[in-house]
Amino acid sequence: MLTEKQLQGAVDCVEEKKGREVILLDLKGISMVTDYFLIATGNSTTQVKAITDNLLEKLPELDIRILRVEGLPEAKWILVDCGDLVIHIMTPDQREFYNLERLWGDAKVVNFTNT
Repeated sequence: MLTEKQLQGAVDCVEEKKGREVILLDLKGISMVTDYFLIATGNSTTQVKAITDNLLEKLPELDIRILRVEGLPEAKWILVDCGDLVIHIMTPDQREFYNLERLWGDAKVVNFTNT
């Protein structure tokens, strides 16, 4: 089970590289696969890759284990599977097309008390 500090740290990693439209969805009780989706947009494949590189560097420092990374080298939609947290970093067209927020519309948006 991830702590609020770990989840906020993952969000911060995305925001450090200027990820846009960052949203954290609580999927507990909705998905049997994971507890959280972190979804963000990068303006280009270069930025999507930069956000992902930052995550790959800093998530282990937060004691978040990375199980698998998919979507490289294309970097239109990169998925970072951390077990209880699955991170989706997408280009604008991929984000609009797949619209994960709508697909998981029953999920609660996580808001942090210090943000």
